[in-house]
Amino acid sequence: MKTLYITFGTISLTLGILGIFLPLLPTTPFLLLTAALYFKSSPRLYTWLLNQKHLGPYIRNFRENKAIPLRAKIISISLMWITMLYCVFFIIPYLWMKILLLIIAAGVTYHILSFKTLK
Repeated sequence: MKTLYITFGTISLTLGILGIFLPLLPTTPFLLLTAALYFKSSPRLYTWLLNQKHLGPYIRNFRENKAIPLRAKIISISLMWITMLYCVFFIIPYLWMKILLLIIAAGVTYHILSFKTLK
């Protein structure tokens, strides 16, 4: 089971890192999943993850405060809307898909804004 947890944790970590750069892929949930899987499988990997310079604060802030830093909120919402609007106006040909993308963007924006802001 440890090997399975480490494998899924590493896949989740990869998706979480990609989520930093891809607006529709959430970072924090994947990093929280990674932390849980590493906690169950390898104390060394769990400690490594929490002590990472860039990834550790995502996990610690969310676990301790249930909050997202203001900068992360602004960047994630801005990148998501830029990407969505670009797709809606220049890539997606179907009206129903454009509407669906805008509804998803509005839902994700609401979800992000529903968390407390870490100052």
